[in-house]
Amino acid sequence: MKEPVILAIESSCDETGVAVLQGRKVISNVIATQKVHEQYGGVVPELASRAHQQNIVPTIQKALNDSGISFSDLSAIAVTAGPGLSGALLVGISFAKSLSMGLNVPLIAVDHMKAHVQAHFIDSGTPLPEFPMLCLTVSGGHTQLVLVSSPNELKEIGRTIDDAAGEAFDKAAKVLGLPYPGGPMIDKYSKNGNPQKFKFPFPETPDLKYSFSGLKTSLLYFLRKEKEKNECFIEDNISDICASFQEAVVSYLLIKLKKACTQVKPKSIALAGGVSANSRLRYLFSELSSQLNIPCYIPPIEFTTDNAAMIGISAYFEFLDNRFAELNLVPSPKASL
Repeated sequence: MKEPVILAIESSCDETGVAVLQGRKVISNVIATQKVHEQYGGVVPELASRAHQQNIVPTIQKALNDSGISFSDLSAIAVTAGPGLSGALLVGISFAKSLSMGLNVPLIAVDHMKAHVQAHFIDSGTPLPEFPMLCLTVSGGHTQLVLVSSPNELKEIGRTIDDAAGEAFDKAAKVLGLPYPGGPMIDKYSKNGNPQKFKFPFPETPDLKYSFSGLKTSLLYFLRKEKEKNECFIEDNISDICASFQEAVVSYLLIKLKKACTQVKPKSIALAGGVSANSRLRYLFSELSSQLNIPCYIPPIEFTTDNAAMIGISAYFEFLDNRFAELNLVPSPKASL
């Protein structure tokens, strides 16, 4: 049987992504980044929606041109239905519904967080992870522990009760006067810093729950106290501050992952989401894998941040199960696994 050819659209936040997949293989993967938010220090929802409207047609055209695929070759149209910004999601969904109707091919609705995990199943020339797989998903808006029994069987077993890890990084960077997006900037400065220089306590949260609001607050109070003694404290210690805060966040993430491993005894562990690009998290995650003697998996960088290839692979498994969406599909901004 010929593998389906799926055009996937991702517009949940500030990246307009379009990919073409045949089966599990990515033929093209195009991302139009929105620079307009940098001056505001964060994503402005209305501006994001307008940028998606401007970017979606040329991005789709480029993805098709890069793949050598024409509209008539498509087996289905996939789109992120949530979670995300309501207006941004609406742009992608509206366009996807129009394509589905015009081409008379099925429409597939994809959960953005589920897709982050399923990015591990993209055909990159490596074998699929062993199941059950325990995945730590870390992004700007979500932090989850997900138990994966098969490519399309996912169950959330832990999550943050307030801020996400990526949100904590971005807010910390803002307090430190670093430009948006803050997470990569903290990672950059950390490379020249001492991760043990300052201590930022993380909370005692029950079972597999995370909480990052206290970490962010402890940084804020620490900086206020030190700046009373030395107005130039941040400038003089920026690398050490970044390295120490990053170490606290990453250590906290992995403490809960290790605890989850003792409970569910996975055959493999995985990282997903935009924050999985963090160099310290990748390093300590690999160390934990060796310590536990459990194989670990991290997708290539291009499949960790928001992208349409992950939407396409999620849609592929939906297609195999004949799970299609109706044309009255609406955004689900607060959807969860």
